[in-house]
Amino acid sequence: MSPDAVDEGGRRIPGRAHRVLHTLPDRTLDDYLGRGGGRGYLAAQALEPDEIIDIVLESGIRGRGGAGFPAGRKWRTVAGNARGHGPATVVVNGAEGEPGTFKDRSILRASPYIVIEGALIAARAIGADLIVVALKESFRAEVGRVRDAIEEITEAGYGDTIDWLVFEGPDEYLFGEESALLETIDGRFPFPRIVPTFRRGVDTAHADEGWPPPALVNNVETISNIGRILARGADWFRSMGTADSPGTVVCTVTGHTRRHGVAEFRMGTPLSDVIELIGGGPSEGAIKAVLPGVANPVIPGDAIDVPVSYEGFSAIGSGIGSAGFIVFDETVDMVAVAAGVSRFLTVESCGQCTPCKFDGITLTELLTKLCRSQATKQDLETIRHRAGTVSFGARCYLGTQQEVVLKSLLEHFGHEFEAHVAGRAAPVPPVLIAELTDIRGDLAVLDERHLEKQPDWTFNPRWSNSVPVELLSGVQPPWHARGLHQ
Repeated sequence: MSPDAVDEGGRRIPGRAHRVLHTLPDRTLDDYLGRGGGRGYLAAQALEPDEIIDIVLESGIRGRGGAGFPAGRKWRTVAGNARGHGPATVVVNGAEGEPGTFKDRSILRASPYIVIEGALIAARAIGADLIVVALKESFRAEVGRVRDAIEEITEAGYGDTIDWLVFEGPDEYLFGEESALLETIDGRFPFPRIVPTFRRGVDTAHADEGWPPPALVNNVETISNIGRILARGADWFRSMGTADSPGTVVCTVTGHTRRHGVAEFRMGTPLSDVIELIGGGPSEGAIKAVLPGVANPVIPGDAIDVPVSYEGFSAIGSGIGSAGFIVFDETVDMVAVAAGVSRFLTVESCGQCTPCKFDGITLTELLTKLCRSQATKQDLETIRHRAGTVSFGARCYLGTQQEVVLKSLLEHFGHEFEAHVAGRAAPVPPVLIAELTDIRGDLAVLDERHLEKQPDWTFNPRWSNSVPVELLSGVQPPWHARGLHQ
């Protein structure tokens, strides 16, 4: 069993762990191998692909990208669908853009080798001959670290039958959506598609019968656990966490706390402990609410002792998401939070689904008006109604995100919405909800340029009244030549 982390005085810190996020970074491959890295890869070479998948299944590891789907089941599905259709592809999703989250970039900065080893094991398990590491072009530090690490590992003779592509994509939020990610790698814009990635993957030279083999898409944190699972076994992985949520989780804490940061915890650690250990508690007074990104219902302040586990969050009607926790103290007006969430999701909607984009625009306009204490009772009724229609016909989860977050804010903080209608609340600006561009020292840096981004994904002074899927139709993206078509 891995020991708990300790502080500078050698005292045990309950809940803390260092399985995938070490305090000292691996600067070279020799550093990584010296800590026991690479043993999982060697163990996998002595196993049949199905035996590897069996171990991943037995470990119980669930995807750390948001949905928490069992990784082993996903691997088995992709491996089965790939049979008879040529080699599959492993795609490491490092397109981290969930507001409040910085875990994947923290892992890559500390040790890209742990991610690369896991990807090589996954490639053997599903019969892939191509690994794509998908990052945003703006992630310059991570792109450089991954490229250098792949060169080192290749020169050392690991995965000599595997082709690599470090793909640099756009800053759009939907770039991280699984099917939109593959669309982007294929040289198109990040517009989610209907056909799932575990059936049809990226357009490779191995496409059989007119359609490409499936792709296994796992996010950075998920794949970084694989090497040690193969090296130490499923029981070792389950020695931390809970029965339904085994292992550890890398958490980010930002917002109204004394400091911001990223750390790894045993699954099942109370959220209040995570906030205290990373963030040092709220900036002022008590915690009013915690937003687990923009994909799950808000957690009110009286529920923050919830265990950070899939079953724990489910029991209170929320979800872990990417374990990025945005904390709001008693000084924050939750109507301003609602307006910020709505604006972010509305701007980032691609426009393929009309309610997602245009109900979202209506919601953003009315919530901004409500922040100014200029909205009427009818406006508030329209907000409640459109919060229930914004997800109609959605081909991806973005519209549903807006629905679940806004409905939860209305449920828990409806009195604050009503206070603005009645003129009892002072006008407030919407809270900036946006991607983290960095964490410097103890302070998270938000993408403030997002405030200038229009619903058509341009940064023009005015919105064109068009949507991205229309505006960009027939346009070749600048990353087309950098991907599989180069």
